[in-house]
Amino acid sequence: MSEAIDCCAAFVAHAQRRPQAPALVYNGQEISYGDLYDMARRQQARLEQLPADPAEPVGIAGKKSPAAVALILGCLLARRPFLLPSATLGEQLLGELFSQAGCRHVLVPDAAEQSPAASWEIETGATLPLPEGAGEISFMLTTSGSTSLPKVVPLGRDAVNNFIGWAGAAFNIQPGTTVLNYAPLNFDLCLLDIWTTLAHGGRVVLVDPDRAADGRHLFDLLATYHVHVAQAVPMFYGLLLEAAQRFEQSFEGVEHVMFTGDAVPEHTLAELPHLFPKARFHNIYGCTETNDSFIHEIDPTGALATPLPIGTPLPGVDAVIVGSDGTVLEGEGDGELYVSTPFQSVGYLDPARRAAAFVSHPQGDNNRSYFRTGDLVHRDANGRVHLVGRSDFQVKVRGVAVNTAEVERVLLEHPSVLEAAVLAQPDSVYGRRLVSAVRRAPDSGLNSLTLRGHCARHLPQAAIPAQLRIVDDPLPKTPTGKVDRNFAV
Repeated sequence: MSEAIDCCAAFVAHAQRRPQAPALVYNGQEISYGDLYDMARRQQARLEQLPADPAEPVGIAGKKSPAAVALILGCLLARRPFLLPSATLGEQLLGELFSQAGCRHVLVPDAAEQSPAASWEIETGATLPLPEGAGEISFMLTTSGSTSLPKVVPLGRDAVNNFIGWAGAAFNIQPGTTVLNYAPLNFDLCLLDIWTTLAHGGRVVLVDPDRAADGRHLFDLLATYHVHVAQAVPMFYGLLLEAAQRFEQSFEGVEHVMFTGDAVPEHTLAELPHLFPKARFHNIYGCTETNDSFIHEIDPTGALATPLPIGTPLPGVDAVIVGSDGTVLEGEGDGELYVSTPFQSVGYLDPARRAAAFVSHPQGDNNRSYFRTGDLVHRDANGRVHLVGRSDFQVKVRGVAVNTAEVERVLLEHPSVLEAAVLAQPDSVYGRRLVSAVRRAPDSGLNSLTLRGHCARHLPQAAIPAQLRIVDDPLPKTPTGKVDRNFAV
């Protein structure tokens, strides 16, 4: 395990030693470490003027921008915990989350500080206490919560610093390193893209959320700013490859390419080594609750069959696979993945949702806290762990158990499929039926008959979707960039 690095203290040290060094790039504007530190100090002063206990969390409402980064740095300087929900959530959900976390004051980063829109106060109602043993909290992130109130995930300062120490060393992030940040600011990927990079003196290229679906813009960012490290959900790489079809250029300066958050389509995986000829490729597995916990380095010269293994646990991580009978598997087999990391939350803010997810070792072998991921995995005879679906994706169709994530994987294996979503809907005759939406590659001519034949060759009859809707436009996304099945199908 690498030595922990204090994010805030390390950033300040870089700002004092190298004030002219570039820290952020956003829509063509470059901001130095010195200027970003000055912006953060102004936000720290703004926080200290609030009529509240310095340990009381504040809410941050707004999309990713340099001003939002400076406000978070201001919170870190002031040692003030902060709740950072998705900027795309509705007003009612935001209000409930801020109230639950006890955020009486909500700050808007991009508003003029004297403007009435710069901040507002809310009624906190029944504030939930932090979990026992939480220690000093810094970031409070949220799960996606696309259909219900997201869960608040408080991260201890030590957990964040442990992660920053590991990630900087693992991907050689240092002064002179440029890292592309694609994820929304509330997504846990930013702990690497932004906060690890700033702690190690690198430069962050922030992708404007309003241009995140513009493949040509993403391509230009990589070309203009000579990016060394890129981490993103598979959608980003699909957009990039679509744009790259019009150009002959490759990105030889990129050293690390990381996939996370979702399954990578086989055709995407096959094309990326041509776009990044000198990069090392990594499949990273983790949850908001635990941060990164597994990593698998991909050999681009070898067989690139999907789904990719999730790899091996990171240093300091312990993981167990629990079978349906509650026993821990020692060899090959299937079960739910339990993970314990040095980077994890001590539990959801809501105790009613915490108890079932954060548990002790299933057999009492140690005193660590484990997170029940809900992910179903298979460990093969060689000890490699593969993600096969989720426990909440298991449904019965005509009495047969079907995993909708497995159906999506098979759809994505077709070379003309760019995105896929599968949902189980109630059916008066069969109880459940599968419906799907598929985005096809441009000019592919893919039709439902061809796709149904592909499914018939790889799936049992009950797992073939009753409805296969084929579209040409991108499928709707959640705030974290994953396909939103509830609106896509």
